[in-house]
Amino acid sequence: MRARADNEEEYEMETESAYARFAAIVDSASRIAGITDPVLLERMKTPERIHEVSIPITLDDGTQQLFTGYRVEHSSARGPYKGGIRYHPNVSLDEVKALAGWMTIKTAVVDIPMGGGKGGIKVDPRKLSVHELEALTRTYTDMIARDIGPDVDIPAPDVNTDSQTMDWLSDEYEKVTGIGGGAVVTGKSIGHGGSLGRDTATAQGGFEVLEAALKSTGDSFGGKKVAIQGFGNAGANAAVLVTRAGAIVTAVSDSTAAVIDPNGLDIDALISFKERGGSFIDMVSANKASTEQPLFEPVDILIPAALEGQITGANAERVQAPWIVELANGPTTPEADAILERRGITVLPDILANAGGVVVSYFEWLQNKHAEHWLREEVEARLAVTMRYAFDAVSKLAAERHVSLRVAAYAIALQRVAAAIRSERPFAVPR
Repeated sequence: MRARADNEEEYEMETESAYARFAAIVDSASRIAGITDPVLLERMKTPERIHEVSIPITLDDGTQQLFTGYRVEHSSARGPYKGGIRYHPNVSLDEVKALAGWMTIKTAVVDIPMGGGKGGIKVDPRKLSVHELEALTRTYTDMIARDIGPDVDIPAPDVNTDSQTMDWLSDEYEKVTGIGGGAVVTGKSIGHGGSLGRDTATAQGGFEVLEAALKSTGDSFGGKKVAIQGFGNAGANAAVLVTRAGAIVTAVSDSTAAVIDPNGLDIDALISFKERGGSFIDMVSANKASTEQPLFEPVDILIPAALEGQITGANAERVQAPWIVELANGPTTPEADAILERRGITVLPDILANAGGVVVSYFEWLQNKHAEHWLREEVEARLAVTMRYAFDAVSKLAAERHVSLRVAAYAIALQRVAAAIRSERPFAVPR
């Protein structure tokens, strides 16, 4: 099994401390949020609970191997912890702490009643068989079962995990605890309680934010040229959505190469090619370029949907698109952010633009809790309302305070988390 996250084709950890970056932007946005209490601010940066577990499994050849796993529960001020689980050899506690903090911000930005959490196992899943991956997932679940639950902490897929992983986790959790219903985890297969619309949620959420942003300036998708870095779940679905809306996708890339056509690419053909296991580097008749080339194409809209840290201080001057929609997590470094802002390029930040996945995860949780099954159209309609409401609030604050959409999004999230912490009856984690 070589699953991909909704918004990444590959995954690389940046060299600097991810948690330090998270804390720095919280400090910066707190001034816009009007949060001056240093104790409150420190509480919003610091995880409430950190779990590190040893995961022993027996490999197919009969040997034993020990893996290290994490589950960081950052904030329960607004509701149960919520966040994915990733499998990758570069997983570290610092990174998982940062990702858990970002989930707290993300759930607060879109105003769903959940907090933030994240998990990970330090492993190269490509080196394990399906049987070994199942054993790894089930043993990890055994180790953290006491710390998660439908009203406590609800995991989801992330890098190199998918609906099959979540099905294993849900099944093992029920065996260990006797608690069924599937609400302990989201991102499950449809047959095991997953939600319709989850497969396209990240792209759909980003599309709704982008359309709202364009409309706010009196513009639309008609005739817009679009470049997309990353052609996994989020990138491919984004290509379909913007094309249907009247835009022209002129450049896309996977982890091997970019394909470019100024007159517009055949998105359906590219998706079919990828579904057959193809890599863009092997497309004989295509005009190919390096994987980062979509970032620098002369287009109206750039959608980074692959790796972290792609737009940097070293290359931000080469970006030509006036709109950037971050479907990837952290594709723009702080140095690049400053350059793009100076150049007048509007960045729709990841904590808002790619929050569609967690919104529909919340919808899946609701359906499981109430034994309901919503139609895809209902899920998509609710997602559209949620994302557009979130954009309106963020853009209003950004205009009022003359700050970037990223800073405004953080500020709104921090205000909501602070209000929950200050309330007389905050969410209490059941035990």
